[in-house]
Amino acid sequence: MAVVLDIVSWGLLALGSFMLMTGGLGLIRLPDVFSRMHAAGIIDTLGASAIMAGLMFQAGLSIVTVKLGLIIIFIMFTGPTATHALARAAGQGGAAPQLDKPEKKNKKRQEEGKASSKT
Repeated sequence: MAVVLDIVSWGLLALGSFMLMTGGLGLIRLPDVFSRMHAAGIIDTLGASAIMAGLMFQAGLSIVTVKLGLIIIFIMFTGPTATHALARAAGQGGAAPQLDKPEKKNKKRQEEGKASSKT
C-alpha cells in the first residue's frame, strides 16, 4: 500500500512540476497579456494544486494534510478570480487581444456572413 501511495504522490508531483514548467514557458513565449494570463492561471491553479495534492499523499493522515487541503481550496477559489480581475483591468486599460489576420478565403466568408445576418 505504501508503494502505491508513493507512486501516486510522485505522479502528482511530476504532473504539477510539468504544469509549472509549461506555464513558465508560456509566460515567456506567448504574445499578448491575455494569453500570458492564461498561462499564469495554469501555473496557479493546476500546477500548485497538483504539487500540494502530491504532498498530501506524502504526509499521510495528519494536520499537514488538512492544511494542504485548505490551501488547495483557497487556491481554487482565488486563482481564477484574480486572473479574471486582471483580465478585466487590462481590457479596461486599453489592452487588446492579439488576433490572427484572416486569410482571403476567410475574409470573403465573413463578408457573406455579415450580409446574410442583416436580412
